[in-house]
Order: sequence, then C-alpha cells, then structure tokens
Amino acid sequence: MRKSGAILAGVAVLAVAGAGALSAQPGSGEATAVYWMTADTMSGMGGMMGMSRGAMLGQMMRGRGMGGGTARTLRLQLGSARRPAGAPTAEHVPPAGLQAGPALPLVTPEQARPVAESGPTEWTRNMERPRGRILIYWGCGDHARPGQPVVIDFESLSQGRLPPAFANLMAMRGALPPSPERFATYGEWPNARNAERIPAGGSLVGEHLVHGNYSPDIRFSLGPNQDFLPPVTLTSSGAAPGGAMPVSWQPIAQSRGWLLTAMGAGGNGDMVMWTSSETQAMAMGLDHMSDAELARLVQQRVLLPGAADRCTVPAEVAGAGRGAMLTVTAFGGEHVFSNPLRPARAPAGWHPDWLVRLRLKSSYMGILGMNMPGMGDEGADRGERGGDPNQPPPKKKKSIFDRAIGGMIPH
Repeated sequence: MRKSGAILAGVAVLAVAGAGALSAQPGSGEATAVYWMTADTMSGMGGMMGMSRGAMLGQMMRGRGMGGGTARTLRLQLGSARRPAGAPTAEHVPPAGLQAGPALPLVTPEQARPVAESGPTEWTRNMERPRGRILIYWGCGDHARPGQPVVIDFESLSQGRLPPAFANLMAMRGALPPSPERFATYGEWPNARNAERIPAGGSLVGEHLVHGNYSPDIRFSLGPNQDFLPPVTLTSSGAAPGGAMPVSWQPIAQSRGWLLTAMGAGGNGDMVMWTSSETQAMAMGLDHMSDAELARLVQQRVLLPGAADRCTVPAEVAGAGRGAMLTVTAFGGEHVFSNPLRPARAPAGWHPDWLVRLRLKSSYMGILGMNMPGMGDEGADRGERGGDPNQPPPKKKKSIFDRAIGGMIPH
C-alpha cells in the first residue's frame, strides 16, 4: 500500500508539473452567457461505466473480460454575467433523441466552506517518500529513438526540483470553461439533483434550448456531424516478433487528431510513460481543444493526423511497462455557435449575447497487447493467431483484472 501510494504521489507531481505547461487560450469576445457542452464517448474498459452490474457480469461470463461496452457522457456548464433576482434556476431542454429526460436542470453549486488547515494526517505521516523513476518515451515505431528515455526521479519531483527535460515540454493552449469564479452566476449538469445516464444510443442531433432566470434564452440546432463521436474500436493490438506492439483502429471521419498513451509499472519501482507524439511533449493529459489548436498540434506532430489508423508502441516500452494501460483518443474538435453570429473579422469589442461551445472526443482504454471486445472479438483470437477460423475460440484464462473486477462492479 505504501509503495503504490508513493508511485501515485510521484505521478501526481508529474501531472501537476505537466499541467503547468498549459496556457489559457484567448476567447472570441466575452459573451453575456457562455455555455459549454462537453460530449465524450468511451469504449474498452472506459465503456464499462455505461453498463449495469448485470451487463458487466454477463460480459465476463462470456469470456470477454473487462473490455466491452460503450459509454457516452455529457457535461453542461453555463456561466452568465447576470445575477438573478431570487434563487438561480436554469435548465437545458434537449432533443428527445438524447434519451435523458425532458429537461436537464443546471444547478448552481453551493459555495464551499473554507477548510481549516490541519497538520499531517496519519496516512501522510506513514506514507514513505516517493522512490523510483519515471521513464518517458515518445513516438511510434518498432524501437525507441536515440536519446530515450528521459529519466525523471520521483524524489526530486516530490521536492519540487524539475529536471532539465521539462524545459523542452511544449506549452499546450486550452480555453477556460465557465466556473463560479469566472462568472456572476453559474450552473452545471450532471449534479446531485439529476445525473441521468446517457444511453449508448443517445444523440445530440436536433433542437436545443437553454433558459433560466440569469441568462438569455439560448437556442441552437445540432446536425449529424455535431453528434457524439463513434467509439474508438481497435482492429489489432498484439506483440510483433521483435517485441513491439502494433496498434490499429477503425478510422473516425470526424476526428481531427489522434493521441495514444501508455503507462505501466517497470522494475525497481519505475513508472514507464509513452505517447505517440513525434516530439518530446508532455501530451499525457491532453483534453478537448479548439480546431486551431488541434491543427497546430498535428502540424507540429504532437498529434497523429485525423486520418491516421495505426501506430506501433516501441519494444522498449512494451517490454518495460508490463500490463501497461493503453489509451487511444480521437479529438473531434469544437463547434461554436453565437448570437449574433461572429463576423468574419470580428472587431476587438465584439460582444455576443450568448456563445455555445460544443466539444467532442472519443477514447478507448485497455491493457496494452490484450485482445479486447471491439477488436474483432473472437475473430481476433482465431484469425490473427493463425488458428482455424471455423473452430470456436479457445477458452481464455481469467486475468488478474477479471478476478479483481468482482469487487469493483457497482451495485
């Protein structure tokens, strides 16, 4: 327990340091009301959050492990410069195809009470100082490039000493979402009052209305190319003769860029981290970005182009990070709406009544090299391994992840 806590602490320090490379992206004029819709599609292990306990158990009983299912999540954030006369109220009326109910309440969170500072807890006193190293690799290919890995010491990070390698990290520009700190009034969904699950077949296509007592009415319509992205579906992920791990996936037409990451535990307490970036950039935590930012990162080879459908994890990463967690992410960019419409050359003082920002992304998560549902399922076992495609698939041995999931499945 202490060892795992130390590793997590070291990774957390690295994540915070990487987040420091982010810089705010200037907006296109501050609107009276700003509304963000963040729509994510998750498959592989991430898709299990959209499954019931019974569906999860059925998945495992059919020998499909932890890899099935697709989940769609939606986050709504409304910020307004107005203050209501009474208690703030707002709601989003979605199209029926979303299958999430007639209206989604945008609840204003209560102000958090200040927490009195306290001394070290028993857990922090007993947590041993982080040990080990982070080995950072990047780039697709059979083998890691010269000069890799960059080695970062956990202990140095925990003491706030950043290695010279961080000087080469590329700054990623992101936009700031609505928040209680940035706006006079703020509301969000899901919340404690309503957290309706979006079904796998839920759709954003159709007419939307956002209204309340602290913002102007926001009306807009979404088309088929502005819907949830399809799930990322792997078509192969297995070891090549030299030890590298070729990964391929089905293309997604709306994708504007791809990123693969892998993270696993190596020997002697080391943590192995890899990204598909062709340049040394801290791309592990990349989230939704504007179309312009995605285009910049594709041009600078931090992201694979939107038409990409394969990448090989180097043998050094596959060998060092046993049981590494693989993520494959398609970035769908953003769709922006405003009233009035933004002029082609908006003046510096352009100030819309309201602005909507729809952000789309789809991600797969699974164990590197493990054949998961959605990768051709049983066909991957028969065809890719050279067996008779007319014979039933061999019985799979339960992995430690299948055995452990029994205690993790929510009721």
